[in-house]
Amino acid sequence: MSHINSVVQSELDRILALSSLNIDYYEPNQGLDHLTEMAAKIAGTEISMVNLIDTFTQWSVSSHGLAINQMAREDSVCQYTILQERGKEFLVSDLSKDSRFKDNFYVTGDPNLRFYLGLPLTTPEGYNLGALCVMDSSLMHLGEESKELLRLIGRQIVDRLMVNNLVTRLRDELKNAENNQKKLAHDIRGSLGGIIGLADLILDMEEKTEMKEHFNYVTLIKQSSKSLIDLTEDILQKDFDQTTQHISRLKENETNLISLKKKITHLLAPQLKVKNLNFSVTLGDNDLSLPFQKGYVMQILGNLISNSIKFTQPEGTIEAVIALEFKETDLWLNMVVRDSGIGMSSEKIAQIMNEGTSSNLGTQGEIGFGLGLTLVKQLVQARNGTIDVSSSPNEFTEFKISIKVN
Repeated sequence: MSHINSVVQSELDRILALSSLNIDYYEPNQGLDHLTEMAAKIAGTEISMVNLIDTFTQWSVSSHGLAINQMAREDSVCQYTILQERGKEFLVSDLSKDSRFKDNFYVTGDPNLRFYLGLPLTTPEGYNLGALCVMDSSLMHLGEESKELLRLIGRQIVDRLMVNNLVTRLRDELKNAENNQKKLAHDIRGSLGGIIGLADLILDMEEKTEMKEHFNYVTLIKQSSKSLIDLTEDILQKDFDQTTQHISRLKENETNLISLKKKITHLLAPQLKVKNLNFSVTLGDNDLSLPFQKGYVMQILGNLISNSIKFTQPEGTIEAVIALEFKETDLWLNMVVRDSGIGMSSEKIAQIMNEGTSSNLGTQGEIGFGLGLTLVKQLVQARNGTIDVSSSPNEFTEFKISIKVN
């Protein structure tokens, strides 16, 4: 039992390490394409790919020779590569002769793959985020020199992913600093407004000769306070006016409700189509174009909907409602995901929310570690958010989540 718990915890740590990179799988553009192409040239293969593997899905963030951006984790070969030790390859000389892969679509149909070699993409902490793999429709053999060069490329890929994440974090910190500046300006303006109001009351009093000097001082206080008020107005108006932000261009680390709906619908379309599920996304009435930070948003929403797909019968229904809400100067994203799936008992909900993991087979036998909801819980906590779950066996499951996004 302790071994099982260790494996589950190790997988959770791996997925959290991947999530911390905040990769937008809809717009991967990680600057990896030249490295991926180089891998194919070194190996002499038709195809090379950089695949990252989360709870449910293998995401192809860079590819050469094959146009594909995702597949179910259980259908992939790279799911075995990430089980290897650092620098150890996973080799399948002939996929059509291996019982694990011979019936998969990429073997029985185009591109009719035969040869596969994958190397885990390992972080300095030892987490395998995914794989650099080279593939071909012909049987091949790679020498040790070629494998060593592929290992070097793999290390470069991990370095690039980590640098990209660092740049994103720095941008977020700058944004937070800007927001803190504006909050401070709000506080200053409020305090100064009170000083000006008091000065006005004194100045409106009947002037007495012996108080003339005091009136002069009050006048100076009022003038000085008004100049500071003007300064804070400039700070608050600078690229922060909520009415003008509606038409602001999205920055690399930002999204909005319209873009989020488009991305989540596109990303999950293949999974939804396989089970012929009825899927809808409803947006809040206001602030559809208002930019907000997208860190962890796609991971949270994607894992929730993927979990609903797993536990909803074919032709069932999944509904998502996404809206923004201002609470004082903070911007919050509210997400609701409701499905007509197999549901959960109150004991099962408590197990997930309190203990962490709970693994079941999906409606079509999908296998997983049961970590999707645990990941969501930890990501929500990382954004100081809230999560609420309600469900009834064989009827529905509904998740309500709220996180701060500025």
